[in-house]
Amino acid sequence: MNTRRALLGLHLGALAFGLSGIFGKLALAAPLAIVLGRALFAVLALIPFCRRRAGQVPLDRHRLWRLAGSGLLLGAHWLTFFHAVKISGVAIATLGFASFPAFTVLLEGLLFRERIHGREWSLVALVTLGLVLVTPHFDLASSGTGGLLWAVTSGLLFALLTLANRATVKGLNPMQAALCQNLAILVCLLPFAWRDLLPLRPLDWLWLFLLGAFCTGVAHSLFVSALHVLNARTAALVFALEPVYGIAFAWWLFDEKPGLRMLLGGALIIAAIVLSSRAKAAPTEQALAAP
Repeated sequence: MNTRRALLGLHLGALAFGLSGIFGKLALAAPLAIVLGRALFAVLALIPFCRRRAGQVPLDRHRLWRLAGSGLLLGAHWLTFFHAVKISGVAIATLGFASFPAFTVLLEGLLFRERIHGREWSLVALVTLGLVLVTPHFDLASSGTGGLLWAVTSGLLFALLTLANRATVKGLNPMQAALCQNLAILVCLLPFAWRDLLPLRPLDWLWLFLLGAFCTGVAHSLFVSALHVLNARTAALVFALEPVYGIAFAWWLFDEKPGLRMLLGGALIIAAIVLSSRAKAAPTEQALAAP
């Protein structure tokens, strides 16, 4: 793979992650059923990419339990994100989730006792101001504000997942780690939510298939393959376009036209993502759980 193909693959991967909210909104299903269906098809899509590699760290019982725990964080992140999509739309949900770099900075300082520098505090301030501008009304009873809070919770869970992956998946085949995480979701949700899948229309199954196979399996494989040619910082900058793709498709398909305040707030949040990526190369594991 040459540099041009690697960049194309990264943009396709970012597009796939950005389309997660679109497919979640198109599927006439509860968020729990969407998460279960996505995990099911993700497992089927990831299996072919999980052959053991030379020098790969073995999956012992302790690491498997940690992967299962991070898988539950992944499932909770997806659940809150799709709930936000259902009640407030793709644009607000995507921008709320994009607050995760600020949570990552704060949690790294709190949990790993890492000093938070002035540049990182600026990142937190940018995200906070962006969220204030994105908020439609400061009223918890409104669907827009409620959806944004669910989306921000999704960003917090993703930040926790990123930090969990930092300690869990190092040395593993990232596709194998993603498979284990999605298996954990499948095993936990199947006994409780399988009935929610029965009334789904064939078209809903198509959206769930695209969520699992395209937005998870294909997107991860493109990301990992591109990292053999490009550095992680370049990959992170490309993936900063994920909210842009999601909002653009929501505008086109659902007429979710962003106002001036939302555009300004979104620009600040995306700028924070770019600054975060430039300050510290994003690890491969962050892409394992994007929405």
